[in-house]
Amino acid sequence: MWKGGSVQQFDITLKMLLRGRSSVLVKTLGGGRVVRWLEVENLKVESSQVDRLCMVEGGGLVHMELQSTNYKDMPARMAEYALAVRRRFRKMPRQVVLYVGRTPMRMATEFREGRMTHEYEIIDFRKLDAQPFLDSPDVGDNVVAVLGRLRDQRAAVAKIIARIGRLQGSEREAAVAQLCILAGLRGLEETVKEEVERMPIVVDLMKNKVYAESYRRAVSEAKSEGEVEGERNLLRHLIATRFGQIPQWVDERLDRTTGDELKNLSQRLFDAHSLNELLA
Repeated sequence: MWKGGSVQQFDITLKMLLRGRSSVLVKTLGGGRVVRWLEVENLKVESSQVDRLCMVEGGGLVHMELQSTNYKDMPARMAEYALAVRRRFRKMPRQVVLYVGRTPMRMATEFREGRMTHEYEIIDFRKLDAQPFLDSPDVGDNVVAVLGRLRDQRAAVAKIIARIGRLQGSEREAAVAQLCILAGLRGLEETVKEEVERMPIVVDLMKNKVYAESYRRAVSEAKSEGEVEGERNLLRHLIATRFGQIPQWVDERLDRTTGDELKNLSQRLFDAHSLNELLA
């Protein structure tokens, strides 16, 4: 367990959690029931890729971007994303930026330049009712609940940890680590630590501390080794935590993986049940 965390940690963790099968978040945003999640691997603007895109009942598209910092050029980026989605799917999406940062949200919700105007929504996750996420049968939704408006923070954390305790092996370890990372956005690290220690479940805290330290080192190395090599190193740490020791063939495959492929693998990691499925 550690204090705080990096923007990269938060973004990767949230993207992984939002690749789950549950549509609680989309329903909470008023988008309706998700029919299917759409592939966004090749849906990019310059070097950036759309975070999450789904089709809801009625055929509408909902595009969600996760943002943990106040990015001054967000309006222009959202306009570019909207046009990229329009080119690919022949319809404009409803766009929502989900702000999960610590500091007050200061981004504009409109791009206006010359005769071009584009609007989108920004929702501060702290204002969303966390109860639907806590009530979801999906543990990923339960973990995301710590970012929302909690009526009783300690009771909510205890409930999440109890749900995590029903998982097995690497899934449980990964869920605890994800909870630790997101808890850092809300200053709940100590509450998580205390509740884990007092719950009657078998969770190897020391192992999670080692994982947290390993994750933090990987992010630090990402800054000094360059973006692609850093992402490759971070993914190795995540794969080792998820599946155990990395076989040589996987290591060699990662050495040949491009930056875009690494981002895709990071998003798919916790949906995959085996290394073969992840790297298929």
